Amino acid sequence: MTTRKKLLGDWMGRLTKVAMSGPEPNAAVLTELKALRNRVPRLTGALVASNDGLLVAHDLPAQIEPNGMAAMAASQLSLSHRLATTAHGGGFSEVVVHGTGGHVVIYAAGWTSLTVLAAPEVNIGRLHLESRPAARAIADLLTPVTTDAGSEEATKTH
Repeated sequence: MTTRKKLLGDWMGRLTKVAMSGPEPNAAVLTELKALRNRVPRLTGALVASNDGLLVAHDLPAQIEPNGMAAMAASQLSLSHRLATTAHGGGFSEVVVHGTGGHVVIYAAGWTSLTVLAAPEVNIGRLHLESRPAARAIADLLTPVTTDAGSEEATKTH
């Protein structure tokens, strides 16, 4: 993380009165991404991006540009959400893109999305079994913990 981003984060944290407990969220998210990659054979990469396309964390191969992939994932997430709500009136949870070179799966994760890349030979069932809880865990990691001025306890807001 650059010094500029850290200073901006510190400044925004003071303005929004968001208390962070434990490790920096992006480091915890990166740990979750690496653990997911270790649990799923043939998983080639993963990233977390905000719904507007800003990169939060990534564990991608060198040939994939993370910021561009984050922007494309956000675009696909937006289109898929719109398609799901128009067709069925419900929310969006995931989209799977099967390609000849592999799979791209995008899972909704709170105000972010988890995008996983996998080889064509991946066991899709195993991928979903491991990735869905990872998306929920990432959403929880990135949910701000706010403190009330009159209260000693921190609460998660959803």
